[in-house]
Amino acid sequence: MAKPSEKLAESLEVLHVFQKKGVVAIRSSELTRTHRERLCKNGFLKEVFKGWYIAARPDEAAGESTAWYASFWRFCAAYLQYRFNTNWCLSPEQSLSLHAENWTVPKQLLVRASKARNNITALPHGTSLLDTRASIPADKDIEQKDGLRIFSLPAALIACAPGYFRQNPTDTRAALSMIRDASEVLDRLLEGGHSTIAGRLAGAFSNIGRDKIADDIMKTMHTAGYDVRASDPFETQIQAVLPAREQSPYVNRIRLMWQDMRRPVIERFPAAPGLPKNTKAYLKRVEDVYITDAYHSLSIEGYQVSPELIERVRSGNWNPDKDDREHRNALAARGYWQAYQAVRESVAKVLQGNVPGSIAGDEHRNWYREMFAPGVSAGLMRPSDLAGYRNGPVYIRRSKHTPPRHEAVRDVMPAFFDLLQEETEPSVRVVLGHFIFVYIHPYFDGNGRMGRFLMNVMLAGGGYPWTVVPLEERNTYMAALEEASVGQNIVPFTDFLAKLVDAEL
Repeated sequence: MAKPSEKLAESLEVLHVFQKKGVVAIRSSELTRTHRERLCKNGFLKEVFKGWYIAARPDEAAGESTAWYASFWRFCAAYLQYRFNTNWCLSPEQSLSLHAENWTVPKQLLVRASKARNNITALPHGTSLLDTRASIPADKDIEQKDGLRIFSLPAALIACAPGYFRQNPTDTRAALSMIRDASEVLDRLLEGGHSTIAGRLAGAFSNIGRDKIADDIMKTMHTAGYDVRASDPFETQIQAVLPAREQSPYVNRIRLMWQDMRRPVIERFPAAPGLPKNTKAYLKRVEDVYITDAYHSLSIEGYQVSPELIERVRSGNWNPDKDDREHRNALAARGYWQAYQAVRESVAKVLQGNVPGSIAGDEHRNWYREMFAPGVSAGLMRPSDLAGYRNGPVYIRRSKHTPPRHEAVRDVMPAFFDLLQEETEPSVRVVLGHFIFVYIHPYFDGNGRMGRFLMNVMLAGGGYPWTVVPLEERNTYMAALEEASVGQNIVPFTDFLAKLVDAEL
């Protein structure tokens, strides 16, 4: 008779077959009742709604949302394909966001289908799917993106509601910046006689500095006999320059977010004291706060460390080959110590008057390598893991925000450091330096620690003191980052950091 562990192994092998095929949405009919119940009981399978499941991790706490948010888009694509075959597509507004590479999990996903029932399907963690009976575009105006049927970019710009430009300016501007020539939208505008929409798009292109496209739209529509009046659908103007040849929506999203978030940061963050005259005293403070900083930063990431362990690791009284409960925690603490020394050297250079953004851009890889070098030495990581930015997808625990695809990281990170280097306001470098770094999530692991190191190097550049994010404030800290990532609202995160810095001044 097979042991319980052997039976579970059989069920896991069945689940593994689905995963090797890239199947995310699993129907109950695709599993035997025995396998389904066994996998659910042991936490390897979670029910989305009756008859539909996703794979999960058994160590996820009850109510954990990570597995669902990581599966959301692929699950919806498979479910909609099952229900409507090819007779569906996402709304033009949602299509625009995906063209702009905004993969934030929406509270409600809007779907058009010719045979829809105008029905709301409740999904986990407060999300839902609304299918509306509406016509879908012709085949030429539908694209597929990761299994999702969406409006093509020109079709989405024409079909989206006017209010979407005001409600989601970053997404729409990033999407507009992908249009290279007026001809991409003109044929549809002329074919449909869309004079009002033509005026709106002309105004929108002018808003982002693409005056030639705007002018071509206006002149062509007038020549065709349409009375077109340009009207800017956005509420604000932007100062950010979106290079005409830059087609990456990821890069333009970062530029637009930076520009949009600057003002609230400047208005709410304490003024920079200026570089300290006594650099030795500043660096001594950085050295003295190490144990406190390491304890809180590592604890925020879930490591079980104590001030005693941190001190023991710092003094070299540790054994990375020792097989005990503290093994991984000690490796993390040792890595933090080594990274801290590298960051301290960067701070010293900033205090000498070097440009903070340039120092961070040149040296952040050193911090990362030192942080994970002990793991490589102990054989828990491959040497290739220290090579550079991630080469696959990453998901943030409990977050609706999906970081940029790994293919985009190598474009986005140089643009990020350009912004950091060009920024004249120290407070903006501090807040947006930390936020945008973790928004991009360039590494598989260590992004939070790296973000806080980056924040403190930027703090030094303005003469602010080294500041510790306390473990007790973890929930507030993470909620503020989530609001900035998902809601595009930087105010809570600015206020959170401002309060911590104020306490140190």
